[in-house]
Amino acid sequence: MEVSETPNSLQLPNSIPFWRLVLNPGAITQEVADHRYAGSGTEEDPYAVEWMPKDFRNPLQLKTSMKWFITVVAAIETLVVALVSSAYTGGLVQIQERFGATTEVATLGVSLYVLGFALGPLIWAPMSEIFGRQLVFVTTYCGLTIFCAACTGAENIASLLIFRFLSGAFGSSPLTNSGGVIADMFMARDRGLALSAFALAPFLGPVIGPIAGGFLGMSGGWKWVMALLAILCAVMWILGAALKPETYAPVLLRQRAKTLSKLTGQVYVSKLDIDQGRPTLKAALKTSLSRPMILLFQEPIVLLLSIYLAIIYGTLYMLFGAFPIVYQLHRGWNQGVGGLAFIGVMIGMIGAVTYSIPENKRYAKLLEKNGGYAPPEARLPPCMLASVALPIGLFWFAWTNSPSVHWLVSIAAGVPFGFGMLLVFLSVFNYLIDAYTIFAASVLAANTLLRSLFGFAFPLFTKYMYEDLGIHWASCVPAFLALACVPFPFLLYKYGLSIRKHCKYSAQSEAFVQNLLRGMQKTAEESAEIKPEMSPPTSANDAIASLPHSKETPTDVRSIHHTLSRT
Repeated sequence: MEVSETPNSLQLPNSIPFWRLVLNPGAITQEVADHRYAGSGTEEDPYAVEWMPKDFRNPLQLKTSMKWFITVVAAIETLVVALVSSAYTGGLVQIQERFGATTEVATLGVSLYVLGFALGPLIWAPMSEIFGRQLVFVTTYCGLTIFCAACTGAENIASLLIFRFLSGAFGSSPLTNSGGVIADMFMARDRGLALSAFALAPFLGPVIGPIAGGFLGMSGGWKWVMALLAILCAVMWILGAALKPETYAPVLLRQRAKTLSKLTGQVYVSKLDIDQGRPTLKAALKTSLSRPMILLFQEPIVLLLSIYLAIIYGTLYMLFGAFPIVYQLHRGWNQGVGGLAFIGVMIGMIGAVTYSIPENKRYAKLLEKNGGYAPPEARLPPCMLASVALPIGLFWFAWTNSPSVHWLVSIAAGVPFGFGMLLVFLSVFNYLIDAYTIFAASVLAANTLLRSLFGFAFPLFTKYMYEDLGIHWASCVPAFLALACVPFPFLLYKYGLSIRKHCKYSAQSEAFVQNLLRGMQKTAEESAEIKPEMSPPTSANDAIASLPHSKETPTDVRSIHHTLSRT
């Protein structure tokens, strides 16, 4: 096979400044142009563009400081989107007065925004695989900013609600794709802490929202709440566009091949596209729209755990209607102080992230002990603890939220709830990814869809439930639901392997992983004999991230190293 030779006339820089990497993902250096690529440079036998050793543009080989910088930017982008969902409640009273709307209709501004989140894994995620993370972010965050700004000029309640839905639909992009940015940069064995810290953003945002929105709504009115959210989105849109480079490897290699072809007049094609076939938007959308539904209704594990997470997520958004009733209506607190009731939940979530640090170390040791593989059930111990903490926190709140009990007691109940909520999400996400490897993206898409529907529905009946049942028994309803779900992680921990063997898609995924592990063992043996300096993959997920898949391999394998983008 021939290798490429670049014309000597090309004069390219030896390094590329950061700003140019952000603006031009296809920018190349002289070293890239001079690299010898397999192929003949023709349509029939194009040069196969792949990463060079120690490639400056390979997301997995970025400096650790740069990885964490990008992670922080992505997390803040996500936090702002989540904050916009609940900060709206700070102007709820004024919105009712301005438009003559009932509480139920005004609350639709929260519900419809969350309903828009369902579009993320169905539309924006597959588009990011075709056009890249950054282009989709810049486009959708611009839409989020525009529709948030449009809310300030709404002339009637109908237009306000429509703008809120569209804001959520466009805002769902960073919720689904930012996790993929992190997984693009970190190998599986290294990404635990980054993902744990990042996972705080989509839950911390809704908790901060009522605090910020409450004080602003009380002093400036609902339009200032909407205006602040629009300004915040605009700032993050500019910062995200200017500070976060493209990280999706297939798009980067595709852009590099395009640049080389333009400069040399020869044919360069990404090796990933040669091996797998270039994905089309139509095919990606077809998969993202159909397979999640199939998995949701044909795989009992997916359905069971999706319902569990949906109940928890719905409960979180139910609290945005429950806390004003408990603390503002019954205790007489104002809007601003009423938002501070979420501090307990916030403390609990921070505790969950802290707990995940030693938990990640435990799992890493288990991987090392078992030759780079651990069964999916090894992800469940934190969920078992968290599943007990959730109903404890909810029952605690239910029976201490009376005005006759000191306010600190009921707010403290938010600590075990916040701790359990975030820990269950982290544990279940990891379990589903490990159990459904090659279908993980579709599994998490199904989960997000059901979760968004519950987040949409729960706030709508909160007021009626509290009026009919009272603050104690109404608060017990989600507590009983959480209590009914306590056995789920324990049963899966004990019987998960047997159940997965009888589930079509999970069984296929397990067979894929076992074949991969056998290939890893063979690679390790060959590396030890031929190239001792090369380190074989240390886990199945790491191996998947660099595996050259055939066209017959299921579509989700292409993006297995970033399937957390569907969370």
